[in-house]
Amino acid sequence: MWLTLAFVSAALLGFYDAAKKKALTQNAVLPVLLLNTIFSTLFFLPAIVSAEWGLGWFDGTLLASEPGDAHAHALVALKSTIVLTSWIFGYYGIKHLPITIVGPINATRPVMVLVGAMLLFGERLNAYQWIGVALAALSLLLLSRSSRREGVDFAHNRWIVFVALGALTGAVSGLYDKYIMTQLDPVFVQSWYNLYQAAMMAVVVALLWLPKRRSTTPFHWSWAIPLISVFLSLADFAYLVALSEQGAMISIVSMVRRGSVVISFLCGAVLFHERNLRSKAIDLAFILIGMLFLWLGSRG
Repeated sequence: MWLTLAFVSAALLGFYDAAKKKALTQNAVLPVLLLNTIFSTLFFLPAIVSAEWGLGWFDGTLLASEPGDAHAHALVALKSTIVLTSWIFGYYGIKHLPITIVGPINATRPVMVLVGAMLLFGERLNAYQWIGVALAALSLLLLSRSSRREGVDFAHNRWIVFVALGALTGAVSGLYDKYIMTQLDPVFVQSWYNLYQAAMMAVVVALLWLPKRRSTTPFHWSWAIPLISVFLSLADFAYLVALSEQGAMISIVSMVRRGSVVISFLCGAVLFHERNLRSKAIDLAFILIGMLFLWLGSRG
């Protein structure tokens, strides 16, 4: 069941990336991110109220939850900080770069998770996994070459750095998720981390956007903004439920979720009419083959 949920999460993440790209086109990043966290919080607010006040609205359903102690809230607050850092980098990157470039870079997160598991938990890579790592590295090299046709130089483009930092902190979040999901239930984590993120983003917008950037980078409403929250909330819920199941493997779940790049790539071609799709498709194929080798290496 956890593997099925991982595939569902992957499909939803692909549509989430497309909605994010649409909402951020010629728009201010920080207000969009704030609204995303607010809408996501509103979706799960009834679960918080029910659990904290003992109302039992969702007893016997997937949204059933229990109140957490101070330690549980501290764990979730740290997750909120990590995820929000990843989102800020990622949102700025996807605003300024084609989604057909951002998607493949983000698809290398399973490699980062695997390396992180090796460094933090003493895991060792087998031959299949090393092949997967090598193919992912090759795909990034090929992607950097094909992207030059669009004036995107990987070595000197700060938005590429932003996307890379977003992917790196996203990998850290994946490793941390596996740790906390052995202690907390999925609904508690998702509902409270959305609330903490909304509070953090309100402070960020008040300090960084309202005083100076409101006139230089104006915000405009887009119906893609609530769609970001819808797709992300459903994708994260499926992901956290998958991780909470017995026997779930973060390395495989992370790899499957990166399959979202296929949907986001197709959206880039159909919705945003991006260029150089043939060469980027070859780069994407290397990443997907690399993910296949990572999966083969993780089966044992």
